[in-house]
Amino acid sequence: MASLRHEFYETDEKLTISIFDRGADPAQVSVTFEPRKISYANGEKILSLEPLKGQIDPERCDFTVGKVKVELRLVKMAQGRWGGITGDAPDLLQTAPIEPTTSPAVAEARAKPKKNWEELTTKILTSEKEVTIDEDPNVGGDSTVNSFFQKIFGDADDDARRAMMKSFQESGGTTLSTNWDEVSKGTVEVKPPAGSEWKKWN
Repeated sequence: MASLRHEFYETDEKLTISIFDRGADPAQVSVTFEPRKISYANGEKILSLEPLKGQIDPERCDFTVGKVKVELRLVKMAQGRWGGITGDAPDLLQTAPIEPTTSPAVAEARAKPKKNWEELTTKILTSEKEVTIDEDPNVGGDSTVNSFFQKIFGDADDDARRAMMKSFQESGGTTLSTNWDEVSKGTVEVKPPAGSEWKKWN
């Protein structure tokens, strides 16, 4: 029977045991969880840990088999640190419960009501005044600009519509005019924005 090296770390709620069994086959590994005992078997390799320093919840414990180690996760029935895996420590669940002593700062922190951040965020966002197009013409991006031009086009007379279409097409989208008298006189020239250069693509 080969002995197995193992180590552990713990929190108040859980204790994790790493059993160093390189190349363990998940199909061959057997782990039994009992309230104060753990049994591990992999062929000839066996490890039994008892009595545990406290009770565990066998239904909520689990394990994973890795390439180098097998990790057992034990869920403690009573919160607290064990300081080790096994020992003759009294079972906290069998003895009368002792009220945990807390520092005044911890007690005060627990007494304070928790902030509902979701509600606070919603309140701030709804209280902020929405900016209108009159206040900022860039609100809404392209969809606002498009709706603006559609409104102008829709409210315009036939001459203004012809002027808009002719100026936009002939200038390659760089000019938009509603003055038919000016646009009808000739070809509308391309006027790229400052710092840009117009190139014709065939």
